[in-house]
Amino acid sequence: MASDAHDEHLFIITHQAYELWFKQIILEIDSVRSMFGGASVSRCTGTISSTDNTSNKLGFSLIKKIKNMDEAMMLRILSRLNRVVCIWRLLVDQVMVLETMTPLDFLDFRSHLSPASGFQSLQFRLIENKLGLREVNRVTYNKEHYQTVFRDEGSCNLLKQSESEDSLLDLIEKWLERTPGLEPTQFNFWNKYRASVNQMLLDEEQEAEDFSDEDTKKIVLGDVSRQREVFDNIFNLQKHDNLVVRGDRKLSHKALQGALMIFLYRDEPRFNQPHQLLTLLMDIDSLMTKWRYNHVVMVQRMLGNKPGTGGSSGYQYLRSTVSDRYKVFLDLFNLSSYLIPRKYIPSLTPVMKRRLSIMEDVVIQYAETPGNPSFLEHEEE
Repeated sequence: MASDAHDEHLFIITHQAYELWFKQIILEIDSVRSMFGGASVSRCTGTISSTDNTSNKLGFSLIKKIKNMDEAMMLRILSRLNRVVCIWRLLVDQVMVLETMTPLDFLDFRSHLSPASGFQSLQFRLIENKLGLREVNRVTYNKEHYQTVFRDEGSCNLLKQSESEDSLLDLIEKWLERTPGLEPTQFNFWNKYRASVNQMLLDEEQEAEDFSDEDTKKIVLGDVSRQREVFDNIFNLQKHDNLVVRGDRKLSHKALQGALMIFLYRDEPRFNQPHQLLTLLMDIDSLMTKWRYNHVVMVQRMLGNKPGTGGSSGYQYLRSTVSDRYKVFLDLFNLSSYLIPRKYIPSLTPVMKRRLSIMEDVVIQYAETPGNPSFLEHEEE
């Protein structure tokens, strides 16, 4: 330790614990990315090597590429994402341990920390990149690119590699685009959903017209009009593209359709686990936001408006990171704007109902196995 201050030991141990858990989170995220079709990750000793033989010090190895997610891996994916959620809950609570230190106690050793800063946590930046935080959504650090604080070549290479690979967000987007039921030549969920929304709004307008009180009628019709504007943000492809360009929306239009279908038909067996997956992704975003907020409050308590040890504006900079721009899976949160009452959810056709049943997948997988008699043949008999 750099000083004789008693609480410096607590400060160092807490941050070392953070880094150890960050390392575990990276391992879990990389394994999930692998199962979704990204770079495959294996445990090794001391280094991490990608397909281009780039080395680093995190202890993992990227060994190959796979094309599409194997749906049989979903339980394993859910288990590992749930582990990430549990770790983030632990990290959120860990801030309370640091808060047992008073501002005066912190001042006893703060001068020995400079120019180090929590912003210099390489592993936390890797977590953000691997999840899918995009540069356009980052707040600049002292008006500079976030990578400028990492001066060693190894760290810079790792950050560039994490930006060039498919993030978990990218892989989730591709997976959602393959949601069964989106095909326009089959169930065509989007057209059916749009018709249901229009019918719902027409019904609400009709109910408003039945009010005898003109002020009440005006208020209700105004609410319906605002609802139309909200739904137009997802139906109008040009508006969607503009939101994507501005960084206010991240998923493709088709991926949003897939996510919305999973939300609406979550009770169907085939969509139960995908719905759990999307919920876990939102949990991760929520907990990271809570962790950032707890950190901000602690910094304000310890430093007030003093600048950070790394040269940042301290509290003011950290406060700017507690916003929706840092939520990687913000689109999933905002889909609640487009949920409709159950009575308006389009009914599934018999064919679609079967597609969303687990039994159909079991039959198909069994029938496609060489040497197995076809269940469908027995049904015909």
